[in-house]
Amino acid sequence: MPEMDFWYEFASTYSYLAAMRAEPMARAAGVRLRWRPFLLGPIFAAQGWNDSPFNIYPAKGRYMWRDMERTCAARGLSFRRPDPFPRNTLLAARLALAVAQEKRIEFSRRVFSAEFADGRDISDPKVMAGLLAEMGLPAEDLLAGAKSDEVKAKLRAETEAAQAAGVFGAPAFVAADGETFWGDDRFEQALDWARQKG
Repeated sequence: MPEMDFWYEFASTYSYLAAMRAEPMARAAGVRLRWRPFLLGPIFAAQGWNDSPFNIYPAKGRYMWRDMERTCAARGLSFRRPDPFPRNTLLAARLALAVAQEKRIEFSRRVFSAEFADGRDISDPKVMAGLLAEMGLPAEDLLAGAKSDEVKAKLRAETEAAQAAGVFGAPAFVAADGETFWGDDRFEQALDWARQKG
């Protein structure tokens, strides 16, 4: 089965859209997704940005928020604008790497829903503990593990791997041959490419 990397950032609005539809669409296309959380902050910093481009460029930001409202409504997704935006996603990203691989998809989707559907603060350990507990996972152990040198190093390595793959924004889909597709609106094209290149 062809594989494709799904690079996502928990602060990314369009990663929310992608995460909520990615798995069933990939299964239907016969493509296995590797869910890979990373941090955009260091990548933005390398481009000379110290904030989200949606904040740096107000016209772009206004368009994005309206686009999110339209798209979420069309897909039947709840949407609430995070305040502040972007949220600090360090803890969420570390936890996504700390949970068992087979739990990463469900956990990631729950984080995105908490942030963009419910408007909750995903940088709050209590919020994260609640999401883990809802999944029947050992919240206290995983929160402690998220502070470990091993998990911190893993997140740094993933962020560096994303950058080395040419990822500059999220979501990004990178096929096995290195072909990269950026944005939720390129997901279908990415799946077609991955399937054809098999």
